[in-house]
Amino acid sequence: MKTTKKIILAVIVILLFMIGSSCFVVTNENQYSLVRQFGKIDHIVKEAGISYRIPFIQTVDTLPKQILLYDLSPSDVITSDKKTMICDSYVLWEITDPLKFAQTLNCSISNAESRLDTTVYNSTKNVISATSQDDVISGRDGALSAAIIASIGSTLDQYGITLRDFQIKQLDLPDDNKAAVYERMISERNNIAAQYSAEGSSEAQKIMNSTDKEVTVMLSEAEKEAEILIAEGEAEYMKILSEAYADEGRQEFYAFVRSLDALKVSMKGNNKTVILSSDSPIARIFYGN
Repeated sequence: MKTTKKIILAVIVILLFMIGSSCFVVTNENQYSLVRQFGKIDHIVKEAGISYRIPFIQTVDTLPKQILLYDLSPSDVITSDKKTMICDSYVLWEITDPLKFAQTLNCSISNAESRLDTTVYNSTKNVISATSQDDVISGRDGALSAAIIASIGSTLDQYGITLRDFQIKQLDLPDDNKAAVYERMISERNNIAAQYSAEGSSEAQKIMNSTDKEVTVMLSEAEKEAEILIAEGEAEYMKILSEAYADEGRQEFYAFVRSLDALKVSMKGNNKTVILSSDSPIARIFYGN
């Protein structure tokens, strides 16, 4: 009897422990806990910690709370100029409304990824189909991703999902026409470069012509001013000479100076011999006549 009582007591203790432990709900930092009662969500635990539930009546489902990555399969897209390209991309997403997520996607991550695949592909196709191939290639630095995110907008809110980021890993041409497209793009860029060079040369020539014209005008004005100054100087010189010779007291001195100047000019070079007649004005200077 004692042994039987001990066994029954042990069983009761174990059952009580199991029932007691099933009352607790442990929620981690990176998850939501959805407490269901008879299959319907009764409440959601969003904060990490320990909470309680009714054993055997309430069940618990968990959903990830952290940002998740979904790698989309490479797909063909067609540009506005009817060129086919291959887009390989990925998204970062997060469950922000676990109640909506559970009601619309039945707490299934695979269902969520299926919705993401469809939504992101449709937006990518719509954006690229309205863009030329050249603009698609030049927009790979982020402009294209931003346009696709804007196109998606709040579409995923109905599933309790928030799209955190969209990035294109690779956006390339099919191998069969890649070389031809690159050659065409190189040719177009060379034509643009040649046009810029021609416009630059033309503008440079205009500047040079304008500068040469300004220099010519400035030189002409300078020469004009110089001629005026020379003429004014000569006029002043003649005026001074006229006034000097008009003064009888100075006439003899200026005649002497001019005679010396004439002698100086005639004695240039290695030959310093000057032959003068006795009645020469210069000879009379030296003779004192």
